[in-house]
Amino acid sequence: MCDIIEKPSSVCLPALSNFTFGSKEPQYEKDPSVSARFKRLRSEFGMWGMRQTSEALLLLHEHKLPHVLLLQLGTAFFKLPGGEVRPGQDPRESLKETLDNLLCKETESESPTIDWKVTDVISQWWRPSFEPPQYPYIPPHVSCPKECRTIYLVDLPESATFAVPRNYRLVAAPLFELYDNSTSYGPVISSLPQLISRYNPIYL
Repeated sequence: MCDIIEKPSSVCLPALSNFTFGSKEPQYEKDPSVSARFKRLRSEFGMWGMRQTSEALLLLHEHKLPHVLLLQLGTAFFKLPGGEVRPGQDPRESLKETLDNLLCKETESESPTIDWKVTDVISQWWRPSFEPPQYPYIPPHVSCPKECRTIYLVDLPESATFAVPRNYRLVAAPLFELYDNSTSYGPVISSLPQLISRYNPIYL
């Protein structure tokens, strides 16, 4: 008897060579330091409750090797494009606005220059306290998490022009570099290769 292997969902990966990269005015983080970020998190928790953050997994390929687009700040800090969700705002719409603001050219038209298609939830990470540790589950002793980070798969068009703030770099990191490399990329980004493995890539 032959085992039936479930066919994975497919995801289209455009070629890295189809994209161009420009720059625009710098955009600075809301908080000047990690300690300032958690101080603000504590202050806002009293007013709004748990913070929600939406982040984008942007996939493309080079020579049929999947890459993830990451924002690099300085020499050693990497993050997924995304940001905080305003109270009452839809997380997916918030993510589209953030991506427009971070990665699109500045134009007089209100129409975005890239059509972001926010699809699957890839993972969620929970911060149980006003400190750096976060987990891909809510610890059983935690009744009120302080932050929830939701990572969405966002389909890219076959080609586009990115405009990146000058204080950032937009880098395409291959999956083999991210895999099991929490030392360089942290636990969230280094977990992405396993999560992406549930998809069947279609190389455009």
